[in-house]
Amino acid sequence: MQTFKTSKARENILAKIRKGLGEAKLPMPYPEEDKNQSGVYATAGVSNEELFAETFISLGGKFVFCDNEQELLATIGTLYENLAWKQLLCADQRLLKLFQNNKIDFVQPADPAAEKADACITGCEALVARTGSVLLSSAQNMGRTAPVYYPIHIVFAFLDQVVYDIEDGIKLLKKQYGTTLPSMINLTTGPSRTADIEKTLVVGVHGPKEIYCILINAEM
Repeated sequence: MQTFKTSKARENILAKIRKGLGEAKLPMPYPEEDKNQSGVYATAGVSNEELFAETFISLGGKFVFCDNEQELLATIGTLYENLAWKQLLCADQRLLKLFQNNKIDFVQPADPAAEKADACITGCEALVARTGSVLLSSAQNMGRTAPVYYPIHIVFAFLDQVVYDIEDGIKLLKKQYGTTLPSMINLTTGPSRTADIEKTLVVGVHGPKEIYCILINAEM
């Protein structure tokens, strides 16, 4: 695995996150649209990582940038402790092995029988910068249930999984799976929400009420 040094892009991402959190002007689930702006489309000089972080946060997601996998482990540990979770699951075998090798025992393998778990960690197929979406598929371990069943979804990704648009994400899938694409391909955009009843927005009805994205400054 190749690890990159701290970059200007990383600092730009963190600066945007701090600014967004400081202003705290997010009316769930979408900010007010400025009709004079170009909306979700990319602007010159903005990297896919920056665009994804900005769009993902604007949709109610919580974004963390880690320089390496050790920072990822530390971030997960901090979340577990600060949010007083009692049961944290992991559906990704690669990450689960990393936890085990580092003797981190509070993370348990994902199990459909663990119905009362507080959160679940999964990988993803891609991150779509233009829409701030996470691309998931049934080819992942518990790919149909792990990202939607538990109250909090934590998804991690690497730099080479960040693409600009949905069609770029599909190209990644075709590159990985060839002609045998997964039977289910899903785009998750922010926490679960609905306004079906009396037009009152409710978050966390048909899926997780919170979604974290941890982007690792390395290639997959």
